[in-house]
Amino acid sequence: MPMLLSLRIENFALIDYLELDFGSGLHVLTGETGAGKSIILDAIDAALGGKISGRSIRTGEERALIEATFQAEAPLREWFASEEIDLIDDGTAVCSREIVANQSGQRTRSRINGVLVNKQQMETVRDRLVEITAQGQTVQLGQPSLQRDWLDSFGGAALLKQRDRVSQAFVTYQHAAQALEKRRQSEQQRLQQLDLFQYQLQDLNGANLTEPDELDQLEQERKRLGHSVELQQQSFQVYQALYENENEGGEACADLLGNAESVLTSMVQFDDQVQPILEMVMSALAQIEEAGQQINAYGGGLETDPQRFQEVEERIIELKQICRKYGPTLADAIALQHSLQAELDDLTGAGQSLEALEQTATQRQTDLLHACETLTQLRQATAQDLESRLVAELKPLAMEKVQFKVGITPVAPTAAGHDRITYLFSPNPGEPLQPLTEIASGGEMSRFLLALQACFSQVDSAGTLVFDEIDVGVSGRVAQAIAEKLHQLSRHHQVLCVTHQPIVAAMADHHFHVDKHVIDPGNGKMNGNSATAAREADLRTVVRVSPLDSDQRRQELAQLASGQVGSTENATTEAAAYAFAESLLAQAASLRQTDSADGRANGSPTEGNGSTTKTVKTREAKPKARKAKSAKQA
Repeated sequence: MPMLLSLRIENFALIDYLELDFGSGLHVLTGETGAGKSIILDAIDAALGGKISGRSIRTGEERALIEATFQAEAPLREWFASEEIDLIDDGTAVCSREIVANQSGQRTRSRINGVLVNKQQMETVRDRLVEITAQGQTVQLGQPSLQRDWLDSFGGAALLKQRDRVSQAFVTYQHAAQALEKRRQSEQQRLQQLDLFQYQLQDLNGANLTEPDELDQLEQERKRLGHSVELQQQSFQVYQALYENENEGGEACADLLGNAESVLTSMVQFDDQVQPILEMVMSALAQIEEAGQQINAYGGGLETDPQRFQEVEERIIELKQICRKYGPTLADAIALQHSLQAELDDLTGAGQSLEALEQTATQRQTDLLHACETLTQLRQATAQDLESRLVAELKPLAMEKVQFKVGITPVAPTAAGHDRITYLFSPNPGEPLQPLTEIASGGEMSRFLLALQACFSQVDSAGTLVFDEIDVGVSGRVAQAIAEKLHQLSRHHQVLCVTHQPIVAAMADHHFHVDKHVIDPGNGKMNGNSATAAREADLRTVVRVSPLDSDQRRQELAQLASGQVGSTENATTEAAAYAFAESLLAQAASLRQTDSADGRANGSPTEGNGSTTKTVKTREAKPKARKAKSAKQA
């Protein structure tokens, strides 16, 4: 499975600089409400092309950058190869998002290993890397379209392929239905336009238009025919001047050049410097002779043809009339002729009658309904599988008597089929099944989302599962059940979770504490008492993330349990909180040990419980060197 290895954040929301390393297993982020835990998850989402707000860039900065580095497995490597994106030497993929402020707001660029990618490419990679489950999805759960999409995704490739067939069949049917409706609604107008187009096209076809420059050619021919006698006389004059002058005492150019050639030939015998001049005269004489012969042939070929002249005059008049009606140029008239033919074909249904269009629309509708029916059958089979799996996942979450059913009711066909999907739910025995969002409490919704994600993890290729306060609204036994479920998921997936529950946090393989600090940018030091700061207006708030060791985890769990750790007012409460934290850690260790033993006995792989001493770099630390190009470098 692919896994998130590291996350680097610059100037995003309240984070000035942050660098986190991740391992396998369950990672939890804890801290006070509003400390900025969700910002970390938002950054992961943003790096993979998720939505960003207009205030994503840290105040006072012009650019934010997020880089998420993943271990790329075989399917993802194949996709990279098909997209001509090179992997880094160690087989990792760096997904980055650069956000730059401008006058109109902000623009973003997404890159994979330094290569610019579009939104569709990034979404493809995101689907293979991360699945994010957030609190807001409890509201989205009530959307029938989302419930349908989740069911279809659970159905896998076969169901999704059939849904594509339905979509294509729906588009084909719409085109046929629109063509039919257009014909029915505009029949009178169609007949009027048909008459007009037929008349205009007949007029244009009768003109036998072929060449856009025919009118120019005819104008030139008319000039030549109208001045044929003059051209004959003038061509003879030119011939005499160049080649053969019959006038008394006159000499042609050819004769004069011939004489010059004879003289120069004599001269060259005594002086070689005259040779170039002789060659030029010889060349000129050859050209004059050629010109004389051509002008003589031109004059001999000229004829006075009154009949052809009349034909040209009439054709010019015809073409000019066509240009006035359909031009202004002959090329415009020819283009209109082609356009009218296309319009005429469209009005006549390209040869199809109204009855033929009706038959086509009926057949396309039948094809669509057959495709929808096949899709419904696949959904029904998938629904039964999802129902049994989801109930099995919910029972360990303190919902032993839960009932769940995927309601599939027929609706008018759409691009997604002709089914309305409704998740029906009953948490208590004897209560009827009702729509999930109408009956489930906040805690039940959280558990439902977790169980749903657990079901999808069995068929989904995403290696990293992210949960944002999935345990909200629960406590006690339910919180313990959620913690165990997260642990089970973490044995086969990397899991990141924001939580306020000490029971959930105790189960973590890697525990991070998130909090806010007020710093003075002037000296870079944290200021714990901003009210007494001399330069209070210059102080800035930043989010810091710290990995917790064993002692720090114990203190953090005690704080989550009682909220009074560190207070000198009630030592008894603090001692009890620490004892409770110790018991949670011991219980988590015991559960992990049992699961590891079961995994070895069953021959199944188990995830290692690595230490929680991963490094976290903040602004005071230098960024580590990377093999991938950052968005700034690319």
